[in-house]
Amino acid sequence: MKLSNINGIVLDKEQLKKYLENLASDHTLKPKSDKETYPVPIMESNFEYITKTYELLNQHLKLGVNIHQAGEWLLDNYYIIEETVKEVRKNLSLKKYINFIGISSGKYKGYARVYVLASEIVSFTDGNFKAKDLEEYLKSYQNKKTLNMEEIWDINLFFKIALIERIKDVCTKIYASQMQKIKVESIIERLVENKAKEELKFKIPLHEYTKKIQTYSENKYTFIEYMSYKLKKYGKKGIPYLNILEEEINKQGLSLQEVIQKEHFDIALKKVAIGNSIKSIHALQRMNFVKVFENINGVEEILKTDPTGIYENMDYKTKEYYRGRVKEIAKKTKISEIYIAKKVVELASSNEKIISEDYEEKDKKTDIKDERKKHIGYYLIGNRNRRAL
Repeated sequence: MKLSNINGIVLDKEQLKKYLENLASDHTLKPKSDKETYPVPIMESNFEYITKTYELLNQHLKLGVNIHQAGEWLLDNYYIIEETVKEVRKNLSLKKYINFIGISSGKYKGYARVYVLASEIVSFTDGNFKAKDLEEYLKSYQNKKTLNMEEIWDINLFFKIALIERIKDVCTKIYASQMQKIKVESIIERLVENKAKEELKFKIPLHEYTKKIQTYSENKYTFIEYMSYKLKKYGKKGIPYLNILEEEINKQGLSLQEVIQKEHFDIALKKVAIGNSIKSIHALQRMNFVKVFENINGVEEILKTDPTGIYENMDYKTKEYYRGRVKEIAKKTKISEIYIAKKVVELASSNEKIISEDYEEKDKKTDIKDERKKHIGYYLIGNRNRRAL
């Protein structure tokens, strides 16, 4: 089952932040996602098509056929797409996926919330975002609904899935465009160059691609633009055929120049779309998600208010252990992570006040055991944590 394409105009940063706040308000949630919405099989299928397009482009390079400008991005960056697919495949099992919070109603019922959120951001940014912007977008969503730690930590996987789907969508246009060019090359060989059958260079069977080509009505512009380009290269010899081509276009209420401009505009759009997606995958690979996580994770912000100040000065691994305890307790008790974090800070703060008062009464002879109660770790990893919460 495929997540329906989320289509929309590109929004500027402030518009998107407001949109994500509204999206969070609209989301009704359930504890788990449906296994039928698991995105890895669709990603694999998308990658197969991307690979097929990549192989076709390499074949056309050898044949001397002009390559779609968006295809140049694919030829140069196929390896990063391949690596990304392997990473997602390795780190997102079905068992892991279904444990993400799901959407309980509406168009995306059953899908993991974090998958829908990542797809929305990719769509409304045209697949073009930076680390700083990403933090702001996620914080905007969290103004209305809090993402749990697992969602924040793994959202990069869902961004990559959404970007790969976007690349595949461009590849369908590249593939069909290249097959129209082969069609032109074949006609030129037979009609303009008058080559004998044994001299023909373009013997690729076209019937295999007919359905794919017919799926995209705009590809007639690719055929016309490329045919015009090729005929012009033949000078006087190509003029009679060029005139016939132009006459047929005029019958449709168009001019040759108009068709060429539309095709060039579409090429530019596809080039930008695939370029944005590939650059964003590169950015995700370089992004320090430990820093992103700590900047936007609500639990982290709460634990930093530990009355003793110890938590903020801990190393990453120790902090990770504390956050893991919050997640574990929340899962077992079915209480939100944010509530658990607030509660342990509240208990620690309450004991700090009591201990401070006792400290004065006992002439500054404070019991060491009581001192531990001022630190959130007493409630998270001590033997009494379950009863305390």
